[in-house]
Amino acid sequence: MQVRAKKHLGQHFLKDEEIALRITEGLTHHGGYRDVLEVGPGTGALTTHLKDRNDIQLTCIELDHESVEHLRQKWPELRVVQGDLLHMDLSRITVEPLAVIGNFPYNISTQIIFKVLENREQVPELVGMFQKEVADRLCAGPGSRTYGITSVLAQLWYTLELLFIVEPDSFIPPPKVRSAVIRMQRNERTELPCDERLLRSLVKTAFGQRRKTLHNALKSFPPLSGGVPPEYARKRAEELSVEDFILLAQHCTPLNS
Repeated sequence: MQVRAKKHLGQHFLKDEEIALRITEGLTHHGGYRDVLEVGPGTGALTTHLKDRNDIQLTCIELDHESVEHLRQKWPELRVVQGDLLHMDLSRITVEPLAVIGNFPYNISTQIIFKVLENREQVPELVGMFQKEVADRLCAGPGSRTYGITSVLAQLWYTLELLFIVEPDSFIPPPKVRSAVIRMQRNERTELPCDERLLRSLVKTAFGQRRKTLHNALKSFPPLSGGVPPEYARKRAEELSVEDFILLAQHCTPLNS
């Protein structure tokens, strides 16, 4: 059956076989997983290269009814779950470690990242296609104009790498932007020496006025009622590393105090 790309679902079907293969080859088994979750398989560009691999156990999650029917007709043996990843309990799919892979719908790609962060103890690796702008932001380091909230929150728990760029003509229909494939691998951090909720709030507040020095940007941040420590006061949010934000959070009064 023919599957139509639906704008409201952010669908752009990958048609380049070589790129599809390169994406699937981005899986490294970091963290020792066997289970792989493909998100938004659409017409099965990545699925083609994943379904017969002996080193993984594949599950596809797809919201679009047409795509689900297409996949089930084409590969009856394939495990396809119809639903929205963002509202799923991953432990119901498997309690084992799993990797997430996909040509992600661009309208929810950042939400997928936060879903992975919520399930970081189960997801040691992600390989996915994003708008290049989003990929650049996720992988950016301190001092970059694209370094921001998602950069810090993702890099708190994962090591990120931009693997390669994909041009619009590799898709049907072609998007209006360039795309990029990134890999996220769980780092060795197991816990934080500060309150995580407070740290997230600190990062969001600091970048909320990124043109200001932290002395001014955090002036109305209650947990720092004692003021920003001198070593950070004249810096801007984009100049702080993940470790700097952790140290700054340790100077804060806990939110529940």
